[in-house]
Amino acid sequence: MEYRGKRNMRQIGNELRVSHVLEGSVRRSGARLHINTQLIDTRTDTHIWAEQYERYLDDLFAIQSEIAQRVAERLNAKITSAEKLAIERKPTADLTAFDLYTRGKNLLVTAPFSGEPGPAWLQAIDLLNQAVARDPSFFQAYCELATAHGNLYFFGADHTPARLALEEAAIQAASRLRPDAGETHLARAGHLYGGYLDYDGALAELEVARRSLPNDSDVFSLMAGIQGCRGRWEESIRNFERAVELNPRDLITLFQSGLSYATVRRYAEQESKLDRILTIDPDNLPVKADRAFVEVDWKADTGPLHQLIDEIRATNPAAMRKIADRWLLCALAERDVAAAKDVLIAVGEITLGHNAVYFPPPFVEGVIARMTKDEHKAQLAFTAARAEQEKTIQAQPDYGPPWCVLGVIDAALGRKEEALREGRRALELLPVKKDPLNGILMIKYLAVIAAWVGEKDLACEQLATAVRYPNSGLDLSYGDLKLMPWWDALRGDPRFEKIVASLAPKE
Repeated sequence: MEYRGKRNMRQIGNELRVSHVLEGSVRRSGARLHINTQLIDTRTDTHIWAEQYERYLDDLFAIQSEIAQRVAERLNAKITSAEKLAIERKPTADLTAFDLYTRGKNLLVTAPFSGEPGPAWLQAIDLLNQAVARDPSFFQAYCELATAHGNLYFFGADHTPARLALEEAAIQAASRLRPDAGETHLARAGHLYGGYLDYDGALAELEVARRSLPNDSDVFSLMAGIQGCRGRWEESIRNFERAVELNPRDLITLFQSGLSYATVRRYAEQESKLDRILTIDPDNLPVKADRAFVEVDWKADTGPLHQLIDEIRATNPAAMRKIADRWLLCALAERDVAAAKDVLIAVGEITLGHNAVYFPPPFVEGVIARMTKDEHKAQLAFTAARAEQEKTIQAQPDYGPPWCVLGVIDAALGRKEEALREGRRALELLPVKKDPLNGILMIKYLAVIAAWVGEKDLACEQLATAVRYPNSGLDLSYGDLKLMPWWDALRGDPRFEKIVASLAPKE
């Protein structure tokens, strides 16, 4: 839609990195569709094919297939029998189911930038379930369902056996319909990776998927994520770049590519990827906040983030909910108690954390209360947080992240032995060799626990171990160690200060 009404085809071709563009318009009148299409060579801005269609709405998918075949012919593309079948196959015969599917799929695309992806994923699941209820043979809807359930499980919003079983059920439904489809193998690869950390199995499925989906950016994005988890960071970055090349305007792929650079402390390249997102979507506030936060991670500089927060509060205060986490972290980094309270007033409950580690809202209230020296209020908040976290432990007893959160809460409550035991339990359940991304967080929070209960030797030892991993740039950045209050107990200790100095940006 961004290109609607624009006529500089050379520029559009350069931005999309394509030689040809299919342009068209659709007008609906009752049950009838009038469609104009034209194929344009962007290098010369010449029309090489054009056609008009007058059809009924029920013929929508037949029109799409016909256009696809005509374009392939005009480009002299050799179409295999399998590809011809794929072009002609209708996704569903039910247009209402297709509408539900499209809305659900769009939610999956926008959820990561919503500020609250969990509810968006649940909403997508509801829409996709309605789609498959109307058409139980809707293959693509089952694949998207698997993705939505897998996101809830992998990112810790619902890391329960029940959620994993729902993902498996969606994949089984897709497999019954089209067992050999590349999309089926792609969905199973995501399931093996996110559900079981079975990297070898996931890569094997991806190899099969890639044969029939050689230009699908999701194949390369998932491959990049798995290679990162295996410590193959250069291969991971190359595959993210390949995914970006295949789909240069996909915001999620660009964002993930940026995170891969941040993970290995290549912050300038992360900024470049976020800048590209903002070129495509200049009003994306979460990405603007993340772009400003790179300066916090890289240089311990809260200035750009603070300035952005002030601008949004002045011009669009209702939008602050979308960047509440960055607003809170800025306030904590600057020890601005008033700003931290403003966050709670503006958004109510707020969680703290990322990846699979999230602290419940009462914990945030406790941290802020302790900043104000209101120990009674802090104790009440941390006690409430503990009760909430115990429920999470009961639902996910064999998963490390909830245990490390409980350990930090117990450290805040002064329950030294319990806190240390829980922190060590988290690291035992999810070591770095099993999950390099979240495993780093288990070490980080064991260090926080140790610092809070007065075990400085253990804290510095764990930190020194964690920062040696090449993928610790996102979780243990210079800005995090330099500014955040959870490290205050270690400030002045020569061992800690040496670690902080080792991460300082080089001129």
